[in-house]
Amino acid sequence: MIDLVDVLGLVAGCCSTFALAPQAIRVWRTQQVEQLSGGMLWLMITGCMLWLSYGLLKMDISIIWANGVAFLFITYMLTKKVQDIKATGRR
Repeated sequence: MIDLVDVLGLVAGCCSTFALAPQAIRVWRTQQVEQLSGGMLWLMITGCMLWLSYGLLKMDISIIWANGVAFLFITYMLTKKVQDIKATGRR
């Protein structure tokens, strides 16, 4: 059975992770990434990978789940940003 600490971790992870969803959806709909900072995206994906590694080492499902999903959102936005930079030369 799941305990309250795990529930707290999962709810916190959902809030943090799905805070990225509106931005990722906006990029998907508009295909515009000018408003996104490349530096912010690189720093976020680095932090996300480190948290994911930490969660895997600790076998903490809350950390693994939240950062696994966040990694997908950030990777999508970063990929679109890199494609835009290559296509336009605009940073």
